[in-house]
Amino acid sequence: MAAEIEIAPVSGKGDLNAFIDCAYRLNADDPNWVPPLRADMVELLTPGKNPFHEHATVQLFLARRRDEVVGRISAHIDELALAQPPEQGMGPGTGNWGLFEAIDETVAAALIARAENWLREQGMTRVLAPISLSIWEEPGLLVRGHDQPPMLLMGHDKAEYQGWVEARGYDTAKRLYTYELDIRGGFPPLIDRIVASGERSSRINVRRVDKRRFAEEAAICIDILNDAWSKNWGFVPFTEAEKAYGAKKLKPLILEGANMIAEVDGEPAAFMLAWPNMNKLVKDFDGKLFPFNWAKLLWWLRNPKQADFRVPLMGVASKYQNSRLASQLAFMMIEYIRRYAVEAHDAERGEVGWILDDNQGMIAIADAIESEINREYRIYEKPLQ
Repeated sequence: MAAEIEIAPVSGKGDLNAFIDCAYRLNADDPNWVPPLRADMVELLTPGKNPFHEHATVQLFLARRRDEVVGRISAHIDELALAQPPEQGMGPGTGNWGLFEAIDETVAAALIARAENWLREQGMTRVLAPISLSIWEEPGLLVRGHDQPPMLLMGHDKAEYQGWVEARGYDTAKRLYTYELDIRGGFPPLIDRIVASGERSSRINVRRVDKRRFAEEAAICIDILNDAWSKNWGFVPFTEAEKAYGAKKLKPLILEGANMIAEVDGEPAAFMLAWPNMNKLVKDFDGKLFPFNWAKLLWWLRNPKQADFRVPLMGVASKYQNSRLASQLAFMMIEYIRRYAVEAHDAERGEVGWILDDNQGMIAIADAIESEINREYRIYEKPLQ
């Protein structure tokens, strides 16, 4: 007879440590899994440290079999997501689960059922998952691209999880893609002509982010993002606390030449961020910064060499969207970032994403620079009867 599975809420520091450790243990045999920094995981899950908790209710669960932790899941409700229009994916009655790990399908089924029950108890009528924890962090389940490590701030899941989730009655709500390309040889001639045309325009100025005015520059980028993405599927606005928190967390990754703001007629109109792929370095840290890994990380961040670069975020102000100017600004920024990454950091590979499967504008840009899909994530949905 199979041993009974116990699903219990996380309670206290010991349970929280067990929740975090579960992922390291269950993924230890996957050569492409990148252990997150443990300090970052504690911060993510701790109210008062992560401002997501200021507008969300989060319940963590552990699965045990014979007193051994064999899985975990979070169930959470984001009040800001509930306030969004339903046609944009979120909306009233929509709860989430995420941070999912399970040793086998039986455990997976028990964890998902417990998360669903908790959401029902909170009055939710629909689940959108996995989202860990915010849509801006690591949304979606990896279903394609298990043969390579993820870049910075991208999730990585066991291949069997897809079947386990879908067997629980979940349907695909949205596909998220990342695109990769070799950046050493430049872009096609058409892109070069578009960039050159923009450089001749007296209206356009594409400049590097100025770290001396970092708070101001970060606010410009987030304001454009909130405007540019406001009609996108899954959009949830940033709070002022999240703006400040994100800027502080990401500042060490900001290399001025890899982050651009485009101005039109003297006003900010678009931005594009690119970060060196820190995962390449921290993969062997086992999630620990001490005693010596913190020094290695700080040294590397001063001048990353042979680093891959990821473009995680870009936005064009809504008044310029659906115009030729929007794509021109995007091509100019990505070309300037490409030149800098290759010349200053010996970069060879770039990754753009994630990109929603129906974002035709961004998909067209990814196709134009001859990039190819290398990873696919899926966000699933299910009614809660």
